[in-house]
Amino acid sequence: MGAPARLADEYTGRAGEVLARLQDLYPKLIDLSLDRLCVLLEKLGHPERALPPVIHVAGTNGKGSTCAVLRAIAEAAGWRVHVMTSPHLVSVTERFRVGGTLVTEEALVAALEEVVRVNDGAPITVFEVLTAAGFLIFAREPADLAIIEVGLGGRLDATNVVTPVACAIASISLDHQAFLGETLAAIAAEKAGIMKPGVPVVAAAQAPEVEAVLRETAARVGAPLWRFGDSVRVEAGPDGLTYRDPKGMLVLPLPGLAGPHQVRNAALAVAALRASGLGVPDHAWAGVARAEWPARMQRLRGALAARLPEGWELWLDGGHNPGAGEALAEMLREWRDRPLHLVIGMKQSKDASGFLDPLLDLADTIQAVAETGQHLAAPVEEILAAARGRAVAGPVVEAALDRLRQDGGAPGRVLICGSLYLAGVVLARDGVTPE
Repeated sequence: MGAPARLADEYTGRAGEVLARLQDLYPKLIDLSLDRLCVLLEKLGHPERALPPVIHVAGTNGKGSTCAVLRAIAEAAGWRVHVMTSPHLVSVTERFRVGGTLVTEEALVAALEEVVRVNDGAPITVFEVLTAAGFLIFAREPADLAIIEVGLGGRLDATNVVTPVACAIASISLDHQAFLGETLAAIAAEKAGIMKPGVPVVAAAQAPEVEAVLRETAARVGAPLWRFGDSVRVEAGPDGLTYRDPKGMLVLPLPGLAGPHQVRNAALAVAALRASGLGVPDHAWAGVARAEWPARMQRLRGALAARLPEGWELWLDGGHNPGAGEALAEMLREWRDRPLHLVIGMKQSKDASGFLDPLLDLADTIQAVAETGQHLAAPVEEILAAARGRAVAGPVVEAALDRLRQDGGAPGRVLICGSLYLAGVVLARDGVTPE
């Protein structure tokens, strides 16, 4: 094992300075356990018990998009909404939305300093401190709903100290095997660890071995379970969605987020709110069409897009595992009206072949990149090997886009994908600040 990753690569500003000091005391970035955090939360007066109604969201792919749709619907209802998500793309403040707006750096730093002071040098991970700070901020600001995204897994994730009104489990696939297990069933058991007695759970369509784990866990815990394809069904038409669950039928607008997989994520958000019993007014379901989430099939129009010839499109997606590759491929099959060019950068330790395999036959060209400032970037050579001779070295995004401009040809679409960390670098260079 090498030295632990340094927070300077991932966190910047004053909040980053606080977190970097913390890492010097406890270098492990991932150490799944609830014991340390429970002790800290008790010292803080249990802010996790003072939250508004919580919807807890787990899964491998689609968690962030589901949270975005949940927020859009709740805000369309006129509710004040807190949201905790991870990771961030450009600034750590993106992880905390307080009553509809991103937390200020000043407020986040103050909360982090308070948490670190109360923790008093005890072993604690950076994510646990961030989670405690988020609970502290949320508990002190009135709201109607808190949407909490699991960081890693579920059973031992730091967020799993909340008592939600509903849980949502998005698509589960292979990822983070070193921490969650080598099989889909083992990973599903970790994700299912967010289930609580009597708390309704809605689950996206899953592989059979995942379905079996979710059903068994829900029955053992005593959590009412709505499963897609059984309790929940959704059909997409040209003008909207037809949605059904045990409470009846809804006609919904098409999702604001692009891609067939976003139909499923939107339906998961709707199901979670319906199962929660929070009483969403009918007009609020229009929020499905208003959801936005950076780096999820996001069209870029800034400085990087300007490097391409007139008439070309530049898109960005942070998908980075085999399940995300399948979801992207599903959308790219609908993009055959013009040439498709992929620019791919990945994180170390990710399954590059598993991500790339569904995409290789859909692209006209593929370029592999690794950016300066891209946290834990996989070497270009590793991506080239995974592409089985189909890719060439970018080796950086700007050079890859310049090559496409110089090569000319019919107006095409360019999709930059493979890593949320790459996505953060790309957004910053394109001039986009997530809001």
